[in-house]
Amino acid sequence: MNRREFARLLAVGGAVPFITPEISWAKSAKLPPTPASPDERFWMSVRDQFVMPKDLTMLNAANLCPSSGPVLETLYKMTRDMDQDPSQDNRAKLGDGREKTRELLASFLRVTPEEIVITRNTSESNNLVSTGLDLKPGDEVLLSSDNHPSNHTAWQQKAKRFGFTVVDVPTPNPHPGFDHYVEAFTKAITPRTRVIAITHLTSTVGDLFPAKEICRVARERGVLTLVDGAQTFGLLDVDLSDIQPDFYSGSAHKWPCGPKENGVLFINKGAQPKIWASIFSAYPGRVGISRTFEGFGQRDEPAMIAFGEALKLQSEIGRAQIERRSRELTQALMAGLRRIDGVTIWTSSEPSRAAAVLSFQPGNLDVRKLATALYQKDRIGCATRAGQDRPGLRFSPHFYNTHADVERAVAAVKKYMATGV
Repeated sequence: MNRREFARLLAVGGAVPFITPEISWAKSAKLPPTPASPDERFWMSVRDQFVMPKDLTMLNAANLCPSSGPVLETLYKMTRDMDQDPSQDNRAKLGDGREKTRELLASFLRVTPEEIVITRNTSESNNLVSTGLDLKPGDEVLLSSDNHPSNHTAWQQKAKRFGFTVVDVPTPNPHPGFDHYVEAFTKAITPRTRVIAITHLTSTVGDLFPAKEICRVARERGVLTLVDGAQTFGLLDVDLSDIQPDFYSGSAHKWPCGPKENGVLFINKGAQPKIWASIFSAYPGRVGISRTFEGFGQRDEPAMIAFGEALKLQSEIGRAQIERRSRELTQALMAGLRRIDGVTIWTSSEPSRAAAVLSFQPGNLDVRKLATALYQKDRIGCATRAGQDRPGLRFSPHFYNTHADVERAVAAVKKYMATGV
C-alpha cells in the first residue's frame, strides 16, 4: 500500500489494520554460561543483551537502568496477547504469571512468597510501611539522616499528622565504618523507639550501611526495621534470611534492569500482624500477605511478568558475579579519577563501605555543564548533585558496563578538567 492509498482509506473511514514490524529486541546472541572467572569477553556478551547503542555509556544505574532485550520482548508479547483478547478467560494466565514473579522474587531475596508484595516502586513500598504502622504520640522513629526522600520526608510528614517523633542519626563523611553506625543506633534507641528506617546504600555518595547488624540490635530490643533497598536490590547479592529486617523495599527499574512501575515490599511474617494495608481494591495476590496487602485494582500484569524475566537474567548470570563486577568497575573508576588533579572523591575508598555508587567533585567545574558535555559530546550518561552537601557528579556502573566504558569516562573527565566546559 502506497501513501496515496493509505490516505484514501483514512479519508473514507475505512478500517486500517494495526500492523507492527518484526521485533528484534531479543535476537542477540544467546548468553553463554557464566564461567567461574568471567573475562571481558563474557561481559561484552552480557552488554549485547541490552538495546542501548554501542556508543552510549550509561553510568546512572542508581537512577534508571535499561531493560534487557528478553524483558522488552516479554513485556511486548504479553501486552499484545492481552490487548488482542482482553477477556477474563484469556487474562487468567496473567495472574498465574504474576504469582510466578512473586515466587522468583522470594527466591531472589531468599524468603517465602507469602512475605512478598509486588508494588510499583521503592517509594510506594516505603510509604506503605510508614502509613501502615500504628504509630501515635509518644512513639519514636529513628532514621539515618542521609535517606532518600521516599523514606525520610514521608516519615516526617506522617509524624506531623499522627504525632510521633522522628529522630535523625547523623551520617558523617567520610564513611566512619560499620561499628560506628551500630553503636550510634544502639545509643539512639530509647524505650519510645518503635521503628528504625535506614537506607541500605545511600544514593548520594554510596555509603553502605551495616543493615544486618542494625536489624539485629533492633530485633533484640523489640524495634521494627525498614531497610530501603533501592540501591542494593539487583546490585548486591541480598539475602534477607540473613539480614532479617521486618521490611525491605526495592524497585525494578533500577539495578534489576526490569520494567518501570514495578517494585517489591518484603514483610517478614513476624511483622505482618503489626501493619495495616493502606489500599483496598480488587485483584489482590493469591498467597500470604499479598492477599490483604496487594489489592491495588487493575495492574499492568504484563510488566509484572516481565519483572520476573529480569530476575531470571540476573540469576542466570549469577548475582554474586554481578555484585563483584559492579564493585570492580567502581573501584576502577575511583582509581582513575583519583589520578586527576583537582578531583575530590566523596565515596569511601574502603571497598567494604561502598558498592557501585561513586560521587566526586570535579574541581571548580560547573557540574551541570559538565554532565551536559559528557552526554552530548562524549555519549556518557551520569547524574549531578547540586547544593552544599558533597556536590558534584555521580557515576553508578552496573554489569552491562565494560572497562572500556570506565576508561572513556575517566578520559573525558580528565579532558574537561584540563580544558573546562
